[in-house]
Amino acid sequence: MKLSRFTAFSSSLLLGAVLALTGAGVAHAAETAAVDYVALGDSYSSGVGAGSYDSASGDCKRSTKAYPVLWKNANAPSSFAFTACSGARTGDVTANQLGPLNSGTDLVSLTIGGNDAGFADVMTTCVLQSESTCINRVNQAKAYVDSTLPGKLDAVYSAIRSRAANARVVVLGYPRFYQLNGSCIAGLSENERRAINDAADYLNAATAKRAADHGYTFASVVPAFTGHEICSSSSWLHSVNWLNIGESYHPTASGQSGGYLPTFRAVA
Repeated sequence: MKLSRFTAFSSSLLLGAVLALTGAGVAHAAETAAVDYVALGDSYSSGVGAGSYDSASGDCKRSTKAYPVLWKNANAPSSFAFTACSGARTGDVTANQLGPLNSGTDLVSLTIGGNDAGFADVMTTCVLQSESTCINRVNQAKAYVDSTLPGKLDAVYSAIRSRAANARVVVLGYPRFYQLNGSCIAGLSENERRAINDAADYLNAATAKRAADHGYTFASVVPAFTGHEICSSSSWLHSVNWLNIGESYHPTASGQSGGYLPTFRAVA
């Protein structure tokens, strides 16, 4: 009799635990399924460099291997809008990408600011011209980050909040591009590589500050890309690609899945 009661009691505890776990699982699934996610930003969010572009996205080059799509595939949100676009600047986000945002939007991701700061021109200058010209151009970009970019980021962040007041907004940064003293034996000098890395850090710091002031989460991808920069033995970034110049200095598919996706997933 005592054994029977103990067995019944144990069974009830087990059943309760199973139901609790099942209920928690259902609740978690429901919570995940209820997420309305909008992915904004520039080429680092659209997936330039990862290949497998959606032909319908045209020059925006939205890739099925970009971190927003990978996150969507793994989490099955109730809705997903992907408006990030190659070449986008802050003004392009506010003018062309915010349509899907509304009061029901739960989650927003974006990378933005690199094009405003003249990233493409910096890299072109450094590849084609002298070391001193390269470093001068980097310093001009950093001056722009000080003087002008904060206001442009404020405009984007405020526009997002005005449309999606309750959304969790995750602003992702940019990687450092070079492993210093790495395996590259040609191309840019170490001084140029160091200056470019410093500029990436400078841009990330400014972006993080503006994001924090708006109550947004800034997520640095630098730790995830460490050991996978250009000049490493396992780069997740394209170097200069003369056959497809637009993919130069952008994450590969591995950079999206191994760098951006886990960084976003950790804070989303």
